[in-house]
Amino acid sequence: MMRTIDLRGRDLSAAELLAAVPRAAAARNEALETATRLVADVQADGADALRSQAERFDGVTGHAIRVPAEHLEEALALLDPSIRSALESAIERVRAASIAQVPPSVTTHIAPGASVTQRWQPVRRVGLYVPGGKAVYPSSVVMNVVPAQVAGVERIGLASPPQRDSDGRVHPVILAAARLLGVDEVYAMGGAGAIAAFAYGVPEIGLDPVDVVTGPGNNFVAAAKRAVAGRVGTDSEAGATEILIVADESADPTLVAADLVSQAEHDEQASAVLVTTSEDLAEAVRESVAAAAAATRHAQRVEAALAGPQSAIVIVDDLARAADFSNAYAPEHLELHVADPRPADFVHAGAVFVGPHTPVSLGDYLAGSNHVLPTGGQARYAAGLSASTFLRPQQVIEYDRAALAEVRAAIVTLAEAEQLPAHGEAIEARFPA
Repeated sequence: MMRTIDLRGRDLSAAELLAAVPRAAAARNEALETATRLVADVQADGADALRSQAERFDGVTGHAIRVPAEHLEEALALLDPSIRSALESAIERVRAASIAQVPPSVTTHIAPGASVTQRWQPVRRVGLYVPGGKAVYPSSVVMNVVPAQVAGVERIGLASPPQRDSDGRVHPVILAAARLLGVDEVYAMGGAGAIAAFAYGVPEIGLDPVDVVTGPGNNFVAAAKRAVAGRVGTDSEAGATEILIVADESADPTLVAADLVSQAEHDEQASAVLVTTSEDLAEAVRESVAAAAAATRHAQRVEAALAGPQSAIVIVDDLARAADFSNAYAPEHLELHVADPRPADFVHAGAVFVGPHTPVSLGDYLAGSNHVLPTGGQARYAAGLSASTFLRPQQVIEYDRAALAEVRAAIVTLAEAEQLPAHGEAIEARFPA
């Protein structure tokens, strides 16, 4: 089911490691082309394009794109108490971790009468996307909304696909989670079109453009963020999910297999990769994966993901080479199933899960960490969703006359050196003869 990449006995450069990384490149390229067209359609035709896309992709017609308030109230009233309790626990834990992500304002006194204050200003309006195609993700409501609220965002809009089985409504558990968090601006729209609607606005349904769009989704959602970048801010491109597990001979193959399968059930494009120093473990995991995949509810989806070019078992000489490969891959989720885990060696990952009792499923729901994370290698330079996603660092500079006089001559000198004399003249204007 899972192919093997044997890198033992090879001293690979950084470029060669990148070339060896299993990726579904063709699928991502196709997604970008399609998403760009869908975004352009919504930009041009607004609600008409959204309705056309809902019929095409969701099998829904005639639905209310802007969710009425009574739908939210009804969904919360009918929410299973056990689900409500679980969501409240998730909210509490994510809120606690998100509060720690808001930096305090800091004032630096450069000299007497001269100060620079670094402060963090929230954006005013955000659009949060919650997927709802092959699964239902109330947890993503929590992961999007709570950091935005902690950051101090004033206006929050949320979108999720209309459901054919719910008469075109957003899934009731997603609506209930939104209402539980006090979000009352909710839209039944999905995929690339939803990202476009947030970026450009749709006046006929009262949807104003936002400043930042965030949220996970499939490769089309991730590609749509790239298509609207520059028009709005976005978080990292959190596309089809990825898990990379680094394991040595001490690992439990049953647990490793369970975690690979748990992420493969998201989508046929999900990536599941094992990097190991043990050929025996590789074979044991292969057997356990086959058994677990066949027995799980979404067996067909799991088997497609595991058999795809984006999934593999990689065998390396030692843990140093495993770290090199992982850092080249830069996975969304990294699990360390090794006798001596050293998270500091694994610098490129959206989130790192250490030890056999810290599975990605924990992070998906109740770890307190955020599960909206960069995919496609973006963890080399991009961060997961957090309160800081919704904050802009802003500098406030204040000098009095004496402090400006101290640097007067140096400013004029540099302005002349750069052949920008009016810069120096602006300083001299403050010191008439």
